[in-house]
Parts: sequence; C-alpha cells; structure tokens
Amino acid sequence: MFDEVPRKALMLQAARHSAIIDAVQRERVVRVSDLAQLLGVSPMTVRRDIEALEEAGRVERIHGGAKLPGDASTHEPGFELKSTQLPAEKHAIAVEAAALVQEGMAIGLGAGTTTWALAKELVNGPRITVVTNSVRIADLFHHGSSSGPARFGSTVILIGGERTPSDALVGPIATSSLKQLHLDVLFLGVHGMDAHAGFTTPNLLEAETNRAFMTSARSTVILADHSKWGVVGIASIARLEEADELITDSLLGEDARRVLAENVAKLRIAEA
Repeated sequence: MFDEVPRKALMLQAARHSAIIDAVQRERVVRVSDLAQLLGVSPMTVRRDIEALEEAGRVERIHGGAKLPGDASTHEPGFELKSTQLPAEKHAIAVEAAALVQEGMAIGLGAGTTTWALAKELVNGPRITVVTNSVRIADLFHHGSSSGPARFGSTVILIGGERTPSDALVGPIATSSLKQLHLDVLFLGVHGMDAHAGFTTPNLLEAETNRAFMTSARSTVILADHSKWGVVGIASIARLEEADELITDSLLGEDARRVLAENVAKLRIAEA
C-alpha cells in the first residue's frame, strides 16, 4: 500500500510522525495495521503516535486508523474500514429492518456496510427480489453468509456503474437502470444526516444514484447509526422529510431523536 521507507529513520519518533502524516495526506485514510507494517513497529506504538499527532492537530483519529482532520464532507472511507465500525449497532439496525421484509417483495439495497448487515439477515430469509448497486451484497446472496450457504431462493439484480471507495456502483448507467424499475421498499444507508442538510454523501455520483433509487421505490427506509448525526457530506441525497422511515440505534442523542421524529414519517430505535 505504501512506498518503502528506510527502517532506521523510522525508529525515531519524529521520523515516524513525518511518515504517518505523509501517508495520511497521500491516502486520506490509513489503518493502524498498515502503518505498523510500514514502520516496523507495534500497533500500540502507532496508536500512541496517532494520539500525539491528533493533539497537535495534524491528523484525526478514527476507529482503527487516522484520517485528514476536518475532511468529512468529501472524504469517503473504504468499505473495509467502515465495516469495522459500530458492528453491534449496525446489526441491531439490520435485524429491525429485516422484520419489514415479506415474501415476494421487490426491495432495493443501497451500497454500504449497514445495508450489507441487512443483506446478511435476508440471505436465508423470505424469497424476494433484490435490486442493489453493491457488488458485495450481490456476492453475499450468491455465496451465503458465515452462518451458512444461501438458499438461492431470491432473485438478485446488480446494476452497473462506476465503482466508488465504498463499493457502490454509481453514475449514469446505474441511474438509467433504476429508472426502469419499481420497488416496494428501498433500504438506504447514508454518510451523514443533519437537521439542515438532510441525508448526504461525499460522492456526487452516489447522491444522484441514490436519488434515482428513491424515485423507483414506493417507500424509503434510511438505515443510519447514531454516529451519522451531524455529519454533512458535500452532496445532498434527500431532505429528512423525504424518508418514510428511519432506523437508528439507541445511542442517538435526545436532540437528534426530537428533530428526526418531527421530520421523518416514522422513527425506529433498534436496541443493540
């Protein structure tokens, strides 16, 4: 992932800090494990270095790594990194969402780690038709989850497009395909949700594709854990009031619950 750096120089703290800053500026998000391998030190040493750099305002700590400070609106973390964040909360949201799916439905599953968690709940569930722009979700229905192989009872339609860091297929091809479809319900994950900005993403093409997804569905259910509140990406997907339901976890603050309850048609709180 990273260029080789002389090991002797990296033994010094100042040199390690410089290498970490360079990696974050180049990759925008880096993992502790990758940095430990690069620097030839333990993950604990890397975590201490990241803490020191965060105190100095050079990087921002995230779960399992570091990112550029104040770069939330345009930065799009990769699927692997996001899949390690808040797994219990995402599972609780997925279980709550799965209860809304009935035999014979045609559902949309947007790309993302929370919708991927939902797909794992549905793999051996009712026979349905799934339309998705996520290669990972399509593969999950084909190969099955860790709990066992898929029943192959459901039909999966994978729309094409340009692949994003979060493994979504987006762009004109995806949007055009969605315009021809009619879904009972769409389950959509988001990068951020905010009282004024609504539901947002750091990817302009993904916002356009998600809007097309919403247009194709009779109802839209947003899946978003509590960490998404107050996060604003550069591109708007929809206003809060455009969501028919929103499922989040029990760690969402009271102020956020009040705002969402006032704007979203139905707010569900999943207990982790």
